Amino acid sequence: MSRLFCLFRLSAQSAWNRRGTLALVVCSIALSATLLLGLERIRTQVRESFVQAISGTDLIVGARGGNLQLMLYAIFHLGGATHNMRYQSAQEIAQKPEVAWTIPISLGDSHCGYPVVATNHDFFAHYRYRNQASVAFAQGKAFEDLFEVVVGSQAARALGYEPGQKIMLSHGGSDHDHDHDHDHDHDRNDHENAHGCGHALTAQHEEMPFTVTGVLAPTGTPVDRSLYISLAAMEAIHLGWQGGSPLPGLRLSPEQARHIVQEPTSITALLVGLHKRSTVFALQRAIHEMPDEALTAVLPGVALDQIWQMVDTGEKALLLVSVLVTITGLAGLVAAILAGLGERRRELAILRSVGARPADILILLAAEGLLLVASGILIALFALFLLLHFLAPILLDLYGVALQASPPSLTEWGIIGGICCAGFLASLIPAFRAYHLSLSDGLSLSR
Repeated sequence: MSRLFCLFRLSAQSAWNRRGTLALVVCSIALSATLLLGLERIRTQVRESFVQAISGTDLIVGARGGNLQLMLYAIFHLGGATHNMRYQSAQEIAQKPEVAWTIPISLGDSHCGYPVVATNHDFFAHYRYRNQASVAFAQGKAFEDLFEVVVGSQAARALGYEPGQKIMLSHGGSDHDHDHDHDHDHDRNDHENAHGCGHALTAQHEEMPFTVTGVLAPTGTPVDRSLYISLAAMEAIHLGWQGGSPLPGLRLSPEQARHIVQEPTSITALLVGLHKRSTVFALQRAIHEMPDEALTAVLPGVALDQIWQMVDTGEKALLLVSVLVTITGLAGLVAAILAGLGERRRELAILRSVGARPADILILLAAEGLLLVASGILIALFALFLLLHFLAPILLDLYGVALQASPPSLTEWGIIGGICCAGFLASLIPAFRAYHLSLSDGLSLSR
């Protein structure tokens, strides 16, 4: 054991004496390992982010259509519903004995590119995300009055909203993105708030402004990029509208709307939570067989599996590119050690003269390669931690993806072990070359 330890120490000292050349090899391995580990971390945590957006929801119910489409517009607010479901059907589902809670959702409007979601107080009470965490308020409280709105953390941060400000909602989605200037002065920000961002491409509900009553705490889910109003408010702002535009000469004031508005006739989707998850398939079948309306009840896990199947080819392609980059880095390791063997033949011969066996020479070179790979992986782990630490808030703000600078997972440890094994096997190539040189040269080398 002491002999092996001496060989490893000698290998480390030899590598340190040639640190200028080998530093490039270590950097190459570090970059390739960072890429491979980073892609794996992004792949797994993006999947977790999708799953955590619906933690606790057992069924998603909407008008008859595709499972994936229903999942995307009901939870992630991507795309749109071709048909709505009757609100009466949602009430019938909520009264079923196996149902613990329901959350009605109506979509269709927006504000500065962020979706407006109409719901009720059940959303704040029962919606769950990451490990059954509930929605909390960073500022203010939930809406109480008809024309009050709660803003998600990302939307509030991007638009500079706080409780008490007046905003206007736009009819339908928005064609522009969320690219806002965060350096507006105070007067310009107030001006834009009063006019619904000032550059919305869709018709605005100018006659019925809303007051911000609360800002939600960050969740790392689509909740952060949404604004929430009551179902009655969604009905109120569309009084006097037909075909996506207001009827000429029919403009109601907020006070008039308060006296006219009633409960909605239809909603976009319904989130359902059950007392026992074992009853989910029976309830799903009962919803599909409801006689008064054709509905679709989706298990979130099934819909997510369809999403993963769609992106699986792209994930595999990215991982393949990362593996090829890693192989290229290891090839550079082999090339660097082989290129240096010609200069180290005298060194190896001297080692033989002081009692080193050919097997010791093989171990010496293999240990050197393993040491370089291990150094590259340590640098890669440190670089990945720093990147995640500084980029996670930016990715959360721009894309709503929550990445964590956490210790490596079991899969990532497997990747690290695979890189170490591959590096050790690659280093055996110059090690065997040095082994044969030491046998042939002995002490006959005279240079």
